[in-house]
Amino acid sequence: MKIAIVCYPTFGGSGVVATELGIALANRGHEIHFITYKQPVRLALLSENIHFHEVNVPEYPLFHYQPYELALSSKLVDMVKLHQIDLLHVHYAIPHAYAGYMAKKMLAEEGITIPMVTTLHGTDITLVGSHPFYKSAVTFSINKSDVVTSVSESLKQDTLRLFDIKREIDVVPNFIDVTKYNHGFTDCQRSLMATEDEKIITHVSNFRAVKRIDDVVRIFNEIQKEIPAKLMMVGEGPEKEPAEQLCEELGISDKVIFLGNSNEVDKILCFSDLFLLPSETESFGLAALEAMISSVPVISSNTGGIPEVNVHGVSGYLSNVGDIKDMSNNALKILKDAAELEKFKIGAKEQALEFDINKIVPVYEFIYQKAFEMA
Repeated sequence: MKIAIVCYPTFGGSGVVATELGIALANRGHEIHFITYKQPVRLALLSENIHFHEVNVPEYPLFHYQPYELALSSKLVDMVKLHQIDLLHVHYAIPHAYAGYMAKKMLAEEGITIPMVTTLHGTDITLVGSHPFYKSAVTFSINKSDVVTSVSESLKQDTLRLFDIKREIDVVPNFIDVTKYNHGFTDCQRSLMATEDEKIITHVSNFRAVKRIDDVVRIFNEIQKEIPAKLMMVGEGPEKEPAEQLCEELGISDKVIFLGNSNEVDKILCFSDLFLLPSETESFGLAALEAMISSVPVISSNTGGIPEVNVHGVSGYLSNVGDIKDMSNNALKILKDAAELEKFKIGAKEQALEFDINKIVPVYEFIYQKAFEMA
């Protein structure tokens, strides 16, 4: 099957999932065409079955904001015709499903019928989509998709609550490529980050307000009062500078390392003892899953789709949003006892294996066949 995947090419969860899905589909013999404005960060190599087509948006003084949706829909039409693409899989309702629908209509004018699968990832629903300016467009885009999937049951329920949806929504969870985390690092270079007696705590995100970055720092501050520890902060975003200032105020700047964006998250997780994810909301919690597959227990909030990933008392602990004291206590409960830490490391890995990509990709292949029937 020839499949066009439309996604954001960034470090965000939806782009990572879309890219990993495309790679896995290509490994199963499908021909994959990524169509976006930049080569996805997780797409290291192109191959016989993997292609990338860049969407260029010409600069016109007439437009105050350049029309990406127009450029994308036109590019989709051209690529479908040039490569005889069979199906569109768009990640995010806005702008991708919106542009995908316009491409479908333009192709229909030429007698070409192509099904479209839309995967909802979270912020396209909970943040962008629920805004009054975009709500009608999001509703329209979802209802005009041939098949709609969401990455968690929580996100599905949010979508049905916020929008007047006529389509059935299939829950297909995010996944992890287990083979990429069966690394053979003989030296994780842990000594570069911490001394032998220090525990390493890690947080990975895009440093937006929804991630509650201040909570990450405050939880760590409580941990380091009780045991020697270092905090690895991986990512870039608007909350990074305030977090750095908070570290200075708390007098822990020497114990917190801001690493910026990284393509080596697996190596960073290799030497981590605990992962913090105190988010205001998460549609799924892919960062937690990546930690868990690396045998890193997770201390998280109990919001959105996180409880579908992080099992309380097994792979880590769940707390109410903003409950820094409970999260800190749970972290110390794990870290202070070597046997308890080992138990949670094993539990985290076993829970993560439930989301093995080899279990999820066949579900998407079934979804694609369903889309052909619906188109």
